[in-house]
Amino acid sequence: MADEKMRLIRARNGKRATFKRQCIHQKKKLDDVWRRPRGLQSKLRKNIRAKGRLPRPGYGGPAAVRGFHPSGYEEVLVFAPADLEGLNPETQAVRVAGTVGNRKREVIQEKALGLGLKVFNLKDASKKAAEEEPEEVEDVEEDVEDVEEEVDSDE
Repeated sequence: MADEKMRLIRARNGKRATFKRQCIHQKKKLDDVWRRPRGLQSKLRKNIRAKGRLPRPGYGGPAAVRGFHPSGYEEVLVFAPADLEGLNPETQAVRVAGTVGNRKREVIQEKALGLGLKVFNLKDASKKAAEEEPEEVEDVEEDVEDVEEEVDSDE
């Protein structure tokens, strides 16, 4: 079953179409995100073959692997440490929500790794990393004071 699932995921990624926004090559400020063409004379809206493809039924992946991460895990969005309970580490992986702060993120990541779950957006949210930076600044200030003392003694 796992081999069949991975085969379907590879097939889904291989045939996936890329839909380009109309006139994306003409204007630098346009983002490379899909927008439906709405102009009356738009060749892309009229489905002229050389102008690109429109999203339509038929481009979707197999229903058995729809919504799966390319690594083969089912992705679960987590907002709180309580959301980790009942997840299967063999088939499911965790993505910590973007609105979660560093303090709660650290708790969620430690609990997830303790349960054997894979975390897709693992981030170093510990306080240790934040505490190390000010120490380096203090060392620079001490060096500046030493140089000032040497300049004073030379005069």
